[in-house]
Amino acid sequence: MSEHPGLDLMYDEMRRQGLDALATIEAGAPVAVRIADAVRRTGRIVLYAMGGSHHVNRIAEPLYRDLGWDARALNASEALLSPLPDAARAALVVSQSGESGEIRDLLKRGPGREERFGLTLEGDSTLARSARASIVAAGGTERAFAASRSIVLTLAMHGAVLEALGAPQDALRASLAEAADPAAVDAADAALAGVDATIFAGRHAMAGVAESAALSMMELARVPTIGLEGGQFRHGPFEVLRPGLGVVLFRSLGPDRAGVAPLAEAAVAAGCATVVFDASGDAPPPGTVHVPLRRGEGLAAAASMILALQHLNIAVARRTIPAGIGTPQRTTKVTA
Repeated sequence: MSEHPGLDLMYDEMRRQGLDALATIEAGAPVAVRIADAVRRTGRIVLYAMGGSHHVNRIAEPLYRDLGWDARALNASEALLSPLPDAARAALVVSQSGESGEIRDLLKRGPGREERFGLTLEGDSTLARSARASIVAAGGTERAFAASRSIVLTLAMHGAVLEALGAPQDALRASLAEAADPAAVDAADAALAGVDATIFAGRHAMAGVAESAALSMMELARVPTIGLEGGQFRHGPFEVLRPGLGVVLFRSLGPDRAGVAPLAEAAVAAGCATVVFDASGDAPPPGTVHVPLRRGEGLAAAASMILALQHLNIAVARRTIPAGIGTPQRTTKVTA
């Protein structure tokens, strides 16, 4: 019997995530058109979620703004305590299960002038039944506790919406087509082997990647991590830089590109084990462990990074947990 049954389930999900994500972009197109119509009609879009789904929303949030829309990603728990003023807007309610407690509570409240649409893996969930329409990802339920395939599928669902809004996603499709052959992470794992905590940081869409990576490492390896937006990292948190700390940075071909090298330089100078996941095509920052990725930006770069990070976080977990990787001790798959 496997020492890591939860990890075995996760590997099963990872084996099919690329094909499911590609199918999701195409199957989600009709509902994505309806969502895009609502965004164009109202000029606003809000993205509600919890947990890992919120971090994917944070990846997509600036990409909607780049297209000219008033977009914000908001934790459903925050929205319950301090709702947005009632106004005409499109709302994407995002939940893998469609049954998270905060999502159900949010849906119980009348939408007012919000036009609510769902992004979910579960076509018969409370979310799918309650929304005006839902994009339901291909392949059905994710059985593993630690989110892997569902994160990639949520990226794909956002890809369908962004494409309907006029941002072609051929580069995302190319990244997903390589899901079975992600970037090698052995050197990154070796660099982090001696650290006692890890900071992940990125800007623009890569900020959500950093937050997602930090959550995944906490879930799988049960080690201290934090995900920060790159600009926020440069302020007070820089005081924590020291030998024995890991810093993982993300660089794409997009607006975040120029801000990564100064962060890397400072982390290396402080003695941090510094890793850069890099989709920019630029030369590696001196002193860093460099993980080169398919050149790109936006969702395409995020997908390449997340596919590689799955393997990094599993590698770290194999060093820190003798048995039970992917089997939760204190949380559940669907929180109430």
